[in-house]
Amino acid sequence: MRVVVADDSMLIREGLTTLLRQAGVTVVGKASNSDELLRSVALSQPDVAVVDVRMPPGQSDEGVVAAERIRDEHPNVGVLLLSHYVDSRYATRLLAEHPGRLGYLLKERVSDMAVLIDALERIAAGECVIDPTIVAGLVKRPRPAQALAVLSNREREVLALMAEGHSNQGIAEHLVLSGKTVESHVRQIFAKLDLPDTSDQHRRVLAVLRFLRS
Repeated sequence: MRVVVADDSMLIREGLTTLLRQAGVTVVGKASNSDELLRSVALSQPDVAVVDVRMPPGQSDEGVVAAERIRDEHPNVGVLLLSHYVDSRYATRLLAEHPGRLGYLLKERVSDMAVLIDALERIAAGECVIDPTIVAGLVKRPRPAQALAVLSNREREVLALMAEGHSNQGIAEHLVLSGKTVESHVRQIFAKLDLPDTSDQHRRVLAVLRFLRS
């Protein structure tokens, strides 16, 4: 897997680069700001760009803006946003325009390389991966009565795990259900949310987007 790493902190940028290389990932570029990131992606065409949400000069959403440009201009390049802060707006904003090949993780997750590598592989394969902390907050958040009301409690549990990036098998193991039962729940989610009859992977992303927006 080929990756570009973008973070204005040299310690985080170099540390993450070292950890990824030790895990067998090829780091083809490094960037300290959004301009360097965009040039690096254009030149190297990585599988995934790992991007800090807050970058110079404004330290606000420059990383998100750069991620939007990457997904617009290089549709085969995935983006994994890293942040110190829990904010689902960024993930929702990107998914609304570019479903798939997108992830949003808290920086504390990068200490667990297995989690990070799994996220990168899923994003490169076209999936979306949202940090479990964000998903947990969304699950607990008060919702309008009509939001996802068509889903059963179990279906909402399955959808929340889909939002975290779990495969059907991973959901089955987490909820102690059979694979066929999970497949049935997923089909019901697609049907009840009236998602278009496209690929299952694309419908999973649309379902997650519906969950984040609700």
